[in-house]
Amino acid sequence: MRLQGTLNVERMCQLAVVSRAAFYRYLQQGWGGEEEVALGSAIQDAVIEHRWRYAYRRVTEEVRAQGRVVNHKRLARIIREDNLLAARQGWFQPADHSLRGARIYLNLAKRMTLLGPNQLWVADITYFRLTREFVYLTVVLDVFSRKVIGWALGRSLKAQLPICALERTIANRRPPPGVVHHSDQGVQYASRQYLQKLREHEMLPSMSRPANPYDNATCESFLIALKREEIYASTYRDFEDLHERVEEFVERYYNEYRLHSALGYCPHNKQKLVPLPVGEFLSRFPLHLLPQAFVRIRHFGFLASRRRAKLRRRSESDHRIRNARRDW
Repeated sequence: MRLQGTLNVERMCQLAVVSRAAFYRYLQQGWGGEEEVALGSAIQDAVIEHRWRYAYRRVTEEVRAQGRVVNHKRLARIIREDNLLAARQGWFQPADHSLRGARIYLNLAKRMTLLGPNQLWVADITYFRLTREFVYLTVVLDVFSRKVIGWALGRSLKAQLPICALERTIANRRPPPGVVHHSDQGVQYASRQYLQKLREHEMLPSMSRPANPYDNATCESFLIALKREEIYASTYRDFEDLHERVEEFVERYYNEYRLHSALGYCPHNKQKLVPLPVGEFLSRFPLHLLPQAFVRIRHFGFLASRRRAKLRRRSESDHRIRNARRDW
């Protein structure tokens, strides 16, 4: 049922001096079948328009944006009955590689509270299998806006591929000093060339712990959406065809048109971003105090452990004295 103006059903029933139950009975008897067909047609249009990429939550937001009042459970039932379910891919767990020869940096991402864009960037690499070769994609996302701000597609896993994506990102965003760059512990991100590029632009490297990808979940979520909604749903002739389709998905669909649950089911071009001034951002993130802060955290933790041990010994001593007095 479409909304009439800005009044909801409860308010309209109050103005008409009828109960909501009577209104819904009239609705079912009058044109319930016609409304069901119209709703099913709107759902099909939304699913087909997005090429079976949307599940019932995003389809619900699309239908509600058209002015229709619909419950998500009813919409999920219609999607299931009409066989309009979105494609899903199974999960897998990568193998554990504990031997490391490169430097590992602190995980700064989980210590941050984001107040605007260009504060925390996340990066990751994935691969696609074509008929005759493997190709690799590296992306950089802004965590606050959930927008892909840089990407590169290539045939090699060398460090030059993520460096190319980082250079494009810096050219597009012109970040202020102090942006945190978070990634996994891959050799490309721990390479000397990549870290030198971060230092040149006064960016802070940050890395996840092994087998703990949750701080990089924004990037992982985008890669899953890309594979499920574009890669696994299409076939490609060659590398050039794949590059063209990935560019279309990232630049003209994901960044401009797709609804994002983290943004309240709004596309990027409708999100209200209020970036902080550089001075206020630096005042909220005192970079020069990071080494002292880490030392103090360790020092306070050591003092707290000593304090707990002292209280434990005092409690045991008091307990022994009470027992001795009772025996005496």
